[in-house]
Amino acid sequence: MKNEYGKFIEKFQNKLDEYFKEYSEFIYCHQGCANCCEIGEYPFSWVEMCYLMNAFVELPEEIKQIIKRNVLEIRRKREKFKGKRFLYACPFLVNKSCCVYSHRGITCRTHGLAYLKKDGNVNVPYCANDGLNFSSVYNDGIFSIEPIKENLDIDTVLKDFNGEMGEIRPLIEWFEEL
Repeated sequence: MKNEYGKFIEKFQNKLDEYFKEYSEFIYCHQGCANCCEIGEYPFSWVEMCYLMNAFVELPEEIKQIIKRNVLEIRRKREKFKGKRFLYACPFLVNKSCCVYSHRGITCRTHGLAYLKKDGNVNVPYCANDGLNFSSVYNDGIFSIEPIKENLDIDTVLKDFNGEMGEIRPLIEWFEEL
């Protein structure tokens, strides 16, 4: 499974690299900008979580300890939100950098791009409202250029994966079973 998913995600990343190149004039992501990692739900499928944990076990022990503390803190805060939507910083974000970047999930890989969703609406990265990605072509809900004409939502992307993807849930929920 690990090798199959690794090949799948490599092929998918190549496609994303082309999209990021094509829309580069509208994208302001750079190393150290972690706005997209500081507040979210981070949907992950079972296969993505397994892939991500393969990278986690290879991390230095001090980084693993930071991540474990992050997870415990998020879980503690989450208890106050029973039954409500809970947003949090990704536990793998350490010093404004992703510790498992090469193994990040599909949602993480596609963030920053503007694309058509199943319902025909444009998925615009929330950072557009902060003057970042696509902010020059997005105003008051109106997108003035052609977005990527492919739905890049996790469930749609994973339909192309030939292995078992498992259910999709917020990243922090996977830690309740680990």
